[in-house]
Amino acid sequence: MTYYDYHYKVNTRDTDPFNQCRPSAMLGLLQEAATEAAIALHVSREETLEKYHCFWMLARLWYRLDRPLHWDEALTVRTWHRGGRGASVYRDFDLFVEGVPVGEAVSTWVLADVDTHKLFRLSHVAEFAGSDGGALCKDHLLGKLRLPGNMELAERRRMHYSDADVNRHVNNSKYADFACDALELETLGAWHFVSSLQVGFLAECRPGETIDIYTGRDGETWYAHGCDGAGKSRFDAALTLAPAPETRS
Repeated sequence: MTYYDYHYKVNTRDTDPFNQCRPSAMLGLLQEAATEAAIALHVSREETLEKYHCFWMLARLWYRLDRPLHWDEALTVRTWHRGGRGASVYRDFDLFVEGVPVGEAVSTWVLADVDTHKLFRLSHVAEFAGSDGGALCKDHLLGKLRLPGNMELAERRRMHYSDADVNRHVNNSKYADFACDALELETLGAWHFVSSLQVGFLAECRPGETIDIYTGRDGETWYAHGCDGAGKSRFDAALTLAPAPETRS
Protein backbone atom coordinates (compact mmCIF):
# COMPACT_ATOMS: atom_id res chain seq x y z
CA MET A 1 0.00 0.00 0.00
CA THR A 2 1.42 3.37 -1.06
CA TYR A 3 0.11 6.83 -0.26
CA TYR A 4 1.44 10.38 -0.11
CA ASP A 5 0.59 13.05 2.48
CA TYR A 6 0.43 16.65 1.28
CA HIS A 7 0.22 19.37 3.93
CA TYR A 8 -1.40 22.71 3.19
CA LYS A 9 -2.57 25.72 5.19
CA VAL A 10 -5.62 27.53 3.78
CA ASN A 11 -4.55 31.12 3.07
CA THR A 12 -6.34 34.37 2.32
CA ARG A 13 -6.05 33.85 -1.45
CA ASP A 14 -8.10 30.65 -1.09
CA THR A 15 -11.07 32.08 0.80
CA ASP A 16 -14.27 33.70 -0.45
CA PRO A 17 -16.18 36.64 1.12
CA PHE A 18 -17.64 34.23 3.71
CA ASN A 19 -14.27 32.86 4.90
CA GLN A 20 -14.87 29.56 3.12
CA CYS A 21 -12.27 27.88 0.94
CA ARG A 22 -13.44 28.46 -2.63
CA PRO A 23 -14.14 25.44 -4.85
CA SER A 24 -11.44 26.61 -7.27
CA ALA A 25 -8.92 26.66 -4.42
CA MET A 26 -10.00 23.14 -3.48
CA LEU A 27 -9.38 21.98 -7.03
CA GLY A 28 -6.02 23.71 -7.02
CA LEU A 29 -4.75 22.14 -3.82
CA LEU A 30 -5.96 18.67 -4.87
CA GLN A 31 -4.04 19.05 -8.12
CA GLU A 32 -0.96 20.20 -6.20
CA ALA A 33 -1.23 17.12 -3.98
CA ALA A 34 -1.49 14.93 -7.08
CA THR A 35 1.54 16.66 -8.60
CA GLU A 36 3.66 16.14 -5.48
CA ALA A 37 2.58 12.49 -5.30
CA ALA A 38 3.53 12.02 -8.96
CA ILE A 39 6.96 13.50 -8.29
CA ALA A 40 7.45 11.09 -5.38
CA LEU A 41 6.42 8.20 -7.66
CA HIS A 42 8.79 9.39 -10.43
CA VAL A 43 5.95 10.02 -12.89
CA SER A 44 6.22 13.80 -12.83
CA ARG A 45 5.59 15.96 -15.90
CA GLU A 46 9.28 16.06 -16.77
CA GLU A 47 9.86 12.34 -16.19
CA THR A 48 6.87 11.17 -18.24
CA LEU A 49 7.89 13.50 -21.07
CA GLU A 50 11.40 12.09 -21.07
CA LYS A 51 10.57 8.41 -20.59
CA TYR A 52 7.22 8.02 -22.36
CA HIS A 53 6.98 11.16 -24.55
CA CYS A 54 3.62 11.84 -22.88
CA PHE A 55 2.01 14.45 -20.66
CA TRP A 56 -0.67 14.23 -17.98
CA MET A 57 -4.20 15.54 -18.51
CA LEU A 58 -6.85 15.78 -15.80
CA ALA A 59 -10.15 14.45 -17.17
CA ARG A 60 -12.56 14.68 -14.21
CA LEU A 61 -12.41 15.62 -10.55
CA TRP A 62 -14.95 15.26 -7.76
CA TYR A 63 -14.77 16.19 -4.10
CA ARG A 64 -17.06 16.07 -1.07
CA LEU A 65 -16.73 18.08 2.14
CA ASP A 66 -18.40 17.47 5.51
CA ARG A 67 -17.98 21.14 6.33
CA PRO A 68 -16.42 24.24 4.80
CA LEU A 69 -12.69 24.82 5.23
CA HIS A 70 -11.62 28.18 6.60
CA TRP A 71 -8.66 30.54 6.51
CA ASP A 72 -5.59 29.38 8.45
CA GLU A 73 -6.78 25.78 8.86
CA ALA A 74 -4.03 23.19 8.41
CA LEU A 75 -5.17 20.53 5.95
CA THR A 76 -3.61 17.13 5.29
CA VAL A 77 -4.41 15.62 1.90
CA ARG A 78 -3.67 11.88 1.74
CA THR A 79 -3.58 10.61 -1.83
CA TRP A 80 -2.90 7.39 -3.75
CA HIS A 81 -3.68 5.88 -7.14
CA ARG A 82 -5.74 2.78 -7.96
CA GLY A 83 -3.31 1.29 -10.47
CA GLY A 84 -2.83 1.98 -14.15
CA ARG A 85 -5.23 0.07 -16.39
CA GLY A 86 -6.50 1.00 -19.82
CA ALA A 87 -6.18 4.63 -20.86
CA SER A 88 -6.89 6.28 -17.51
CA VAL A 89 -5.90 6.10 -13.87
CA TYR A 90 -7.93 7.01 -10.79
CA ARG A 91 -6.34 9.02 -8.00
CA ASP A 92 -8.13 9.12 -4.63
CA PHE A 93 -7.83 11.56 -1.73
CA ASP A 94 -8.83 11.73 1.93
CA LEU A 95 -8.85 15.12 3.69
CA PHE A 96 -8.04 15.72 7.36
CA VAL A 97 -7.87 18.72 9.71
CA GLU A 98 -5.98 17.95 12.92
CA GLY A 99 -6.41 14.24 12.18
CA VAL A 100 -10.19 14.48 11.83
CA PRO A 101 -11.67 13.45 8.43
CA VAL A 102 -13.38 16.38 6.71
CA GLY A 103 -13.88 15.09 3.18
CA GLU A 104 -12.69 13.05 0.24
CA ALA A 105 -12.00 13.38 -3.48
CA VAL A 106 -11.57 11.30 -6.62
CA SER A 107 -9.95 12.25 -9.93
CA THR A 108 -9.26 10.60 -13.27
CA TRP A 109 -6.13 11.27 -15.32
CA VAL A 110 -4.90 10.24 -18.75
CA LEU A 111 -1.49 10.28 -20.43
CA ALA A 112 -1.39 11.63 -23.97
CA ASP A 113 1.38 11.61 -26.56
CA VAL A 114 2.97 15.05 -26.89
CA ASP A 115 2.80 15.10 -30.68
CA THR A 116 -0.34 13.13 -31.56
CA HIS A 117 -2.35 13.53 -28.34
CA LYS A 118 -3.16 9.83 -28.68
CA LEU A 119 -3.87 8.27 -25.28
CA PHE A 120 -1.11 6.13 -23.78
CA ARG A 121 -2.02 2.88 -22.04
CA LEU A 122 -1.28 3.19 -18.33
CA SER A 123 -0.31 -0.48 -18.10
CA HIS A 124 2.90 0.51 -19.92
CA VAL A 125 3.93 2.83 -17.06
CA ALA A 126 6.25 0.63 -15.00
CA GLU A 127 6.16 2.97 -12.00
CA PHE A 128 2.50 2.12 -11.32
CA ALA A 129 3.19 -1.58 -10.76
CA GLY A 130 2.72 -2.43 -7.08
CA SER A 131 2.43 1.21 -6.00
CA ASP A 132 -1.35 1.61 -5.69
CA GLY A 133 -3.24 2.44 -2.52
CA GLY A 134 -4.34 -1.12 -1.83
CA ALA A 135 -7.13 -1.29 0.76
CA LEU A 136 -7.41 2.52 0.72
CA CYS A 137 -8.70 2.56 -2.87
CA LYS A 138 -12.22 3.90 -3.21
CA ASP A 139 -14.96 2.47 -5.42
CA HIS A 140 -16.41 5.86 -6.43
CA LEU A 141 -16.43 6.19 -10.24
CA LEU A 142 -16.65 9.42 -12.22
CA GLY A 143 -19.02 9.13 -15.15
CA LYS A 144 -20.05 11.75 -17.65
CA LEU A 145 -22.46 14.29 -16.15
CA ARG A 146 -26.06 14.15 -17.33
CA LEU A 147 -27.15 17.75 -17.70
CA PRO A 148 -30.79 18.73 -17.08
CA GLY A 149 -32.94 19.87 -19.96
CA ASN A 150 -33.69 23.29 -18.48
CA MET A 151 -30.26 24.85 -18.97
CA GLU A 152 -30.31 28.57 -19.74
CA LEU A 153 -27.59 30.97 -20.85
CA ALA A 154 -26.20 32.66 -17.74
CA GLU A 155 -23.29 34.60 -19.19
CA ARG A 156 -20.81 34.92 -22.03
CA ARG A 157 -17.28 34.84 -20.62
CA ARG A 158 -14.04 35.86 -22.31
CA MET A 159 -10.81 34.09 -21.31
CA HIS A 160 -7.99 36.38 -20.17
CA TYR A 161 -4.31 36.39 -19.22
CA SER A 162 -5.16 35.78 -15.56
CA ASP A 163 -7.01 32.56 -16.41
CA ALA A 164 -4.03 30.87 -18.08
CA ASP A 165 -1.17 28.83 -16.64
CA VAL A 166 2.24 27.53 -17.76
CA ASN A 167 0.55 25.25 -20.28
CA ARG A 168 -0.82 28.37 -22.05
CA HIS A 169 -4.42 27.39 -21.56
CA VAL A 170 -7.02 28.07 -18.87
CA ASN A 171 -6.02 26.38 -15.63
CA ASN A 172 -8.30 23.53 -14.57
CA SER A 173 -9.16 25.17 -11.26
CA LYS A 174 -10.56 28.24 -13.06
CA TYR A 175 -13.55 26.29 -14.36
CA ALA A 176 -14.85 26.02 -10.80
CA ASP A 177 -14.78 29.83 -10.62
CA PHE A 178 -16.65 30.03 -13.93
CA ALA A 179 -19.36 27.71 -12.59
CA CYS A 180 -19.68 29.44 -9.22
CA ASP A 181 -19.82 32.90 -10.83
CA ALA A 182 -22.48 31.81 -13.33
CA LEU A 183 -24.55 30.36 -10.48
CA GLU A 184 -24.10 33.60 -8.49
CA LEU A 185 -22.97 31.91 -5.30
CA GLU A 186 -22.26 35.32 -3.78
CA THR A 187 -26.02 35.55 -3.13
CA LEU A 188 -25.94 32.63 -0.68
CA GLY A 189 -24.24 34.45 2.18
CA ALA A 190 -22.41 32.38 4.78
CA TRP A 191 -25.39 30.09 5.41
CA HIS A 192 -24.49 27.51 2.77
CA PHE A 193 -21.33 26.01 1.29
CA VAL A 194 -20.45 23.86 -1.71
CA SER A 195 -20.48 20.41 -0.15
CA SER A 196 -19.63 18.56 -3.35
CA LEU A 197 -18.40 19.42 -6.81
CA GLN A 198 -17.63 17.43 -9.96
CA VAL A 199 -15.96 19.08 -12.94
CA GLY A 200 -15.37 17.51 -16.34
CA PHE A 201 -12.58 19.03 -18.44
CA LEU A 202 -13.78 18.48 -22.01
CA ALA A 203 -11.59 20.73 -24.18
CA GLU A 204 -8.96 23.41 -23.62
CA CYS A 205 -9.74 27.11 -23.47
CA ARG A 206 -7.14 29.76 -24.24
CA PRO A 207 -6.86 33.51 -23.55
CA GLY A 208 -8.79 35.50 -26.13
CA GLU A 209 -11.51 32.88 -26.57
CA THR A 210 -15.09 33.38 -25.42
CA ILE A 211 -17.41 30.69 -24.09
CA ASP A 212 -21.11 30.62 -23.31
CA ILE A 213 -21.97 29.29 -19.86
CA TYR A 214 -25.36 27.69 -19.27
CA THR A 215 -26.80 26.84 -15.85
CA GLY A 216 -29.64 24.69 -14.60
CA ARG A 217 -30.92 22.75 -11.62
CA ASP A 218 -32.20 19.25 -11.00
CA GLY A 219 -33.39 18.77 -7.43
CA GLU A 220 -30.61 19.72 -5.06
CA THR A 221 -27.91 19.68 -7.72
CA TRP A 222 -26.87 22.77 -9.70
CA TYR A 223 -25.20 22.47 -13.09
CA ALA A 224 -22.99 24.63 -15.29
CA HIS A 225 -21.92 23.90 -18.84
CA GLY A 226 -19.49 25.87 -20.99
CA CYS A 227 -19.28 25.71 -24.78
CA ASP A 228 -17.88 27.85 -27.57
CA GLY A 229 -19.81 29.64 -30.31
CA ALA A 230 -19.71 26.54 -32.50
CA GLY A 231 -21.32 24.46 -29.75
CA LYS A 232 -18.17 22.53 -28.80
CA SER A 233 -18.27 21.62 -25.11
CA ARG A 234 -15.38 22.91 -23.00
CA PHE A 235 -16.39 21.97 -19.43
CA ASP A 236 -19.30 20.87 -17.29
CA ALA A 237 -19.84 20.97 -13.54
CA ALA A 238 -22.30 19.74 -10.91
CA LEU A 239 -22.51 21.30 -7.44
CA THR A 240 -24.47 20.45 -4.35
CA LEU A 241 -25.00 22.91 -1.52
CA ALA A 242 -25.44 22.23 2.18
CA PRO A 243 -26.16 24.41 5.23
CA ALA A 244 -23.00 25.56 6.93
CA PRO A 245 -22.60 23.63 10.24
CA GLU A 246 -23.24 26.64 12.43
CA THR A 247 -26.68 27.11 10.79
CA ARG A 248 -27.82 23.50 11.11
CA SER A 249 -30.55 22.81 13.63
